[in-house]
Amino acid sequence: MRRAALRLCALSKGLLTPGRGLTQGPPNPSKQGIFHIHEVRDKLREIVGASTNWRDHVKAMEERKLLHSFLAESQKGLPLRRMKDSYVEVLLPLGSEPELREKYLTVQNTVRFGRILEDLDSLGVLICYMHTKIHSAKMSPLSIVTALVDKIDMCRKSLSPEQDIKFSGHVSWVGKTSMEVKMRMFQLHGDEFFPVLDATFVMVARDCENKGPAFVNPLIPESPEEEELFRQGELNKGRRIAFSSTSLLKMAPSAEERNTIHEMFLNTLDPKTISFRSRVLPSNAVWMENSKLKSLEICHPQERNIFNRIFGGFLMRKAYELAWATACSFGGSRPFVVAVDDIMFQKPVEVGSLLFLSSQVCFTQNNYIQVRVHSEVASLQNKEHTTTNVFHFTFMSEKEVPLVFPRTYGESMLYLDGQRHFNSMSAPVTLKKDCLVEP
Repeated sequence: MRRAALRLCALSKGLLTPGRGLTQGPPNPSKQGIFHIHEVRDKLREIVGASTNWRDHVKAMEERKLLHSFLAESQKGLPLRRMKDSYVEVLLPLGSEPELREKYLTVQNTVRFGRILEDLDSLGVLICYMHTKIHSAKMSPLSIVTALVDKIDMCRKSLSPEQDIKFSGHVSWVGKTSMEVKMRMFQLHGDEFFPVLDATFVMVARDCENKGPAFVNPLIPESPEEEELFRQGELNKGRRIAFSSTSLLKMAPSAEERNTIHEMFLNTLDPKTISFRSRVLPSNAVWMENSKLKSLEICHPQERNIFNRIFGGFLMRKAYELAWATACSFGGSRPFVVAVDDIMFQKPVEVGSLLFLSSQVCFTQNNYIQVRVHSEVASLQNKEHTTTNVFHFTFMSEKEVPLVFPRTYGESMLYLDGQRHFNSMSAPVTLKKDCLVEP
């Protein structure tokens, strides 16, 4: 079973800063050398030599082929890095620069969580480039991409569009070609930044043409706290492997899960007939098949990343917004996100693709709504669909929501998968008006 995806307001533990914990950062970031949010994408383009003009993207990618000589033949040939070497802070000055506010603003005067997902994705890539920086090369020979959003934990703090936000993060664990990145988000209240979000991403390094894996610098912990972070990264890797091995796509449900599905099936049999085919819904329940919403996106060049594929943050934002709309429609009130976990980037999305998103409520309990979003693409040249991502979001509604009942075996597996993700939370959330986060 996965670790808890929600640890309420425990964000001050487990992440490091020089002398204080890396992702906590200094008390006054304005006095430190940190990036403005607009500088992050510009810095990434500079690191990989990407052009801001779509018409130049082929030339830019051809130039990157010349960087093959800078790739290491083994990890042993790369210098050691410390956690503080990759430490980055980014300021999102919603309060001090009001012109930024509209991009992040919801109609309810809160912060759009989908935009935050985009910023976290860009920051995670930048942090990894800081870890793998080659001082003798003007551009990095590595193509670093997001492989997995392991978890995003929300803390019970308000996200006001009128107060500055700060992000910080660093590499916390390294394999041969992969890196775990821990990030944290703070918001200014009075004269102090308070934690509101804790995120763990996994990034992978590929060669300069993004065709094969590439080695990354080893990471050396320098304190007991850093050793614990690195150890936790190893445990996270093992947990992900174990979770994947017990996937319902590979193994049958447990005995307890089978009993759950059978009891739900029995609860939907029509007592007036003696037939397995005659099904009726219990009171305050909805068939799972009636909880779907779908959307279609045309993947324009504007949404490309520095490697001229569709930006992963854009995909997360679109999936989140559809999931939020699904939870809103299902629950009959404005839902609030409480957890995001296990977003796997299975295949890249090419510019020009048709992106199909399908969102579905797969589990509910009391005020909670578990939503799964399936993402697939089709090229304009053929009609073949390919799965690219699966997203999992946990929402809370202001009022108790109906139960969702599967009708088929496939839907029953979706229900159990949703239940597993929901049960990964360690504690329920007490809904307060100052902790709402919307699209």
